[in-house]
Amino acid sequence: MGPGDLPRYWELMQPTLVALDQLGGSASIDEIDDRVALLLSLPDDMLEIPYPSGNGLVFPDRVSWARSHLKVAGLLESGGRGIWILTDAGRDAMALDGRHLQRLYRDARSERNTVNALDSSERMADLEEDEKQSTLDWRDELLTKLKGMDPAAFERLAQRILRESGFIKVEVTGRSGDGGIDGTGILQLSLMSFHVLFQCKRYQGSVGSGAVRDFRGAMMGRTDKGLIITTGTFSPDARREATRDGAPPIDLIDGEALCEKLKELHLGVRTVMVEHITIEPSWFDEI
Repeated sequence: MGPGDLPRYWELMQPTLVALDQLGGSASIDEIDDRVALLLSLPDDMLEIPYPSGNGLVFPDRVSWARSHLKVAGLLESGGRGIWILTDAGRDAMALDGRHLQRLYRDARSERNTVNALDSSERMADLEEDEKQSTLDWRDELLTKLKGMDPAAFERLAQRILRESGFIKVEVTGRSGDGGIDGTGILQLSLMSFHVLFQCKRYQGSVGSGAVRDFRGAMMGRTDKGLIITTGTFSPDARREATRDGAPPIDLIDGEALCEKLKELHLGVRTVMVEHITIEPSWFDEI
């Protein structure tokens, strides 16, 4: 079984619209991926097919391309923090097939390029916007760096992230035979605090449900709060296991969320803001 067995990105465009509609009109990337897989009845082993290069999983990448194209066509909007929103036009387009949706994207892209022909800076911004959901060059570069870190250094990075995020008494244990627990910390929320155990995984591929179950087993009797941080992804089974009814929930931070957190905290990631100046002639007319 290989990438050729999975639907192409344009075949995922219509299911993505339906998934968002079923999820109430807005959803996170993980929720969209899971619902699209459910709509298409894709088995877990297909969802975990990697690219031959080893650079990530095929399915979430193709759904990402589908979202990007739907956004250009005006059928989806990005709400920030990984949340996607179904537009009215997108709701009206749910009955269209993938080829028709692909044509809507091409028409919108062609119109956008025409409008921006007089402004090369805007054209470049549009090209970057179109590609950011899939190529995400800065995230690829950052993940390559993170995956190449020494294990102890990666644990120290996790410690720094938790401290910057409001945890106190964050310690890296680094002890073998501790059920995969790499460290502990205390999260303070107003008048309450929670003891949290965390695990760091420098993965190329997908973390499965077995790793989540093993980590929860190591938590038993010590705390009800757990956190797993990985440079890879989490399989749908792993995400379901993390929030399984009747079991202590475990928060999951995958490679994409890890990159966003480092960007948010300005840890090894610097954002350069570009100044855009607009003249308002009517203002001067009122002087």
